[in-house]
Amino acid sequence: MSNSDNFIKEVTEEVRKDRNYRLFRRYGPVAAALIILMVGGAAWNEWRMAKNRQMAEALGDAIFAALNHASTNERVNALDGINVPEGAGHAIIELLAAGEEADEFPEEAVARLLALASNPKIPESYQRLALLKAVGMSDGGLDVESRRMHMESLLPAGGGIRLLAEEQLALIDMETGSYQKALERFEQIIMDAEATQAMRQRALQMISALGGTAKEAG
Repeated sequence: MSNSDNFIKEVTEEVRKDRNYRLFRRYGPVAAALIILMVGGAAWNEWRMAKNRQMAEALGDAIFAALNHASTNERVNALDGINVPEGAGHAIIELLAAGEEADEFPEEAVARLLALASNPKIPESYQRLALLKAVGMSDGGLDVESRRMHMESLLPAGGGIRLLAEEQLALIDMETGSYQKALERFEQIIMDAEATQAMRQRALQMISALGGTAKEAG
């Protein structure tokens, strides 16, 4: 190799080193920060998932302990004593507490459920479930028209919620002597494509009780 070739090679190498050095000085801190963020983000996600698991396990243990109390009052008080932020966990506790109160203290249960149904911090699915359970308690102090109004407000929800609301409306129709209207609602449930087999079976039983006949949709 000639001296000129060696010289060109050395100059090229120095230029490459200088360029890499300048690139590192310019972008090295950014790359390092990205690496730190990626590693830190992965670590944060792992920590958050572990923390969520711990919180869920702690909530489950607290609920299990509360439901192991002997009397209704003790179980309800223990559930009320579980401190969780308003959200899905809080909604579950309130639904369980209302379930405990339902037999002995139906009016208190309905009041609890209606408060849950109107709480904007609770996921909408739990609000709707609370309203369904409240209206389903005919001895909870709600008059017929209030129960009907609550169920009609759920009809735009669609899906299973709509059908459960229709079912409750049919039962209210029966309660008020509107047997033909109830019969028509149950028949509509049977023919609805979104109805589950259990819903259709309940509707068939009610149609039979009302003296009607219907063929289950295939």
